Amino acid sequence: MILGKHMSETSNNFKITTPRDTVQVTLNDGRVIEGPRGACIAKFLRVLPEWTLVPVVGAVVNGELRELTFPVDMDARCQPVTMSDADGARIYRRSLIFLLQAAFADLYPSDSLTVDHSVASGGYFCQVFGGGTLSQTDLVKLKERMRELVEADLPFERRLVPLSEAVALFEKTGQDDKVRLLKYRPKDHLVIYRLGRHQDYHHGYMVPSSGYLKWFDLSLLGDGFVLQYPRRHSPTALSPMPEYPKLLSTFRQYGRWLESLGIDSVGALNDGINSGRAREIILVSEALHEQKIADIARQIADNRDRVKVVLIAGPSSSGKTTFSKRLSVQLLARGIAPYPIEMDNYFLDREKTPRDENGDYDFESIEALNTGLLGQHLNDLIAGHEVQLRHYNFKTGINEPGEVVQLKKDQLIILEGIHGLNSDLLPGFDSRLAYRVYVSCLTQLNLDRHNRISTTDTRLLRRIVRDSRERGYSALATISRWESVRRGEKDHIFPYQENADEFFNSALVYELSALKPLAEPLLRQVPYSAPEHIEAKRLLAFLEWFLLLPEDLIPDNSILREFLGGSILRDFKLWESN
Repeated sequence: MILGKHMSETSNNFKITTPRDTVQVTLNDGRVIEGPRGACIAKFLRVLPEWTLVPVVGAVVNGELRELTFPVDMDARCQPVTMSDADGARIYRRSLIFLLQAAFADLYPSDSLTVDHSVASGGYFCQVFGGGTLSQTDLVKLKERMRELVEADLPFERRLVPLSEAVALFEKTGQDDKVRLLKYRPKDHLVIYRLGRHQDYHHGYMVPSSGYLKWFDLSLLGDGFVLQYPRRHSPTALSPMPEYPKLLSTFRQYGRWLESLGIDSVGALNDGINSGRAREIILVSEALHEQKIADIARQIADNRDRVKVVLIAGPSSSGKTTFSKRLSVQLLARGIAPYPIEMDNYFLDREKTPRDENGDYDFESIEALNTGLLGQHLNDLIAGHEVQLRHYNFKTGINEPGEVVQLKKDQLIILEGIHGLNSDLLPGFDSRLAYRVYVSCLTQLNLDRHNRISTTDTRLLRRIVRDSRERGYSALATISRWESVRRGEKDHIFPYQENADEFFNSALVYELSALKPLAEPLLRQVPYSAPEHIEAKRLLAFLEWFLLLPEDLIPDNSILREFLGGSILRDFKLWESN
């Protein structure tokens, strides 16, 4: 009776009614914005005082990433997405590519534009096919046309169309790479964007209109040009364009590799897999890797009188460990016995380690290493002296005495670590005695000429698969750490790329098809309620474009085996010293 009376009293507070004319949007910081039901999320967010501080280009609404044109039909939780955020940066850059496409098509309708690899200072390297390279005058005209489109503030019109309609559009405009890609699309529809009279598919969200795209520039580089965009730490400014001739040479070499394989896009890769060429694609890709590693070993051997130390550096999940071992095998085949030294063993005691802006130990700073002692030990080893190396105890955080080493006459030191290209790593050491190799996943296939694949995404997928297999980490845990990893790379690795004597591109043209069956189940386990769900969903949508490739076809010494497992090099040990 008491329960019945309570229910009767409280039911008087509830009633069936008609919807309000307004809805409320609650921000993560507790602020509430009220506006007309059905208005786009941009109109709600425009009332915020910070709207003009860091440009807002998207929003997370009820846990889902949305475009600013998304209509708000019910009360919602929302977080603005700015150009300082990873998703916001992608939205801006993707939209900027479409702006470039439209301007280019207006001026050079008979030529084709390809958006290729990224540039460390913030930009994409682009090339023209059909009419040769652009002159400085041509580039100025192109930039002026882009500015005109920005001033016109034209809408980016979004349409969901049947797949057959999209294919017909691209067939009509002669975009065979897109037609080939869409043959393997598992869904029967596609989102098409229109800017003025130009229509195209872009993998991901866009800004509402061309007026958002105020920050860009075009610069000639080699046989192409760079579309510059702001970097996340400075979203309304452009960084100076550096020279990177060594890296550019590596990109050109990769282009030649793709030509030898007859694969220039994901659609072409899928065609190859579908037609039974998977084994050929894998074998040729691996042979090109081995050829490059052998060439690096030859260069070291040719300079053996000078080179005493090989320094190997690169960002996370680049395959540095497997590369180091395969290089060692090639050196052994040339009669050179490498001796490995771990840079991590020269960490300072934990209590002396510098801290970052959050007060946490910054193990990625070069100041966390005892560089002076490391340089001294290398000099002593090269001079033939007996040296007691160091050993860092990660449990206690104490630097302890390590093994006693004296190198054989024919031995060469291999030192791998993130600071290998930093000129401050070895004070008092003659830099002429070192040979430096930069290892990274530097390139990837494009989905098509205008939809590039980020090598950062490739490395993240590699790491998700490896972390799950070797460390038991969930995809959520790996994704949550990735932002911190990326910050360390930008501070301590990427600025020193051009210090390398040689670049090794660890990317494999087929690898995303091989990673897909292992990565997808891990990504699907990221709970919807977690912030990392947005990233997991994006990666899953991206992997949909790839056909599966049987893992058993991949050689057991492949770079990819470092992440998939089953590497014959896992327990490979270099020859010991005396």
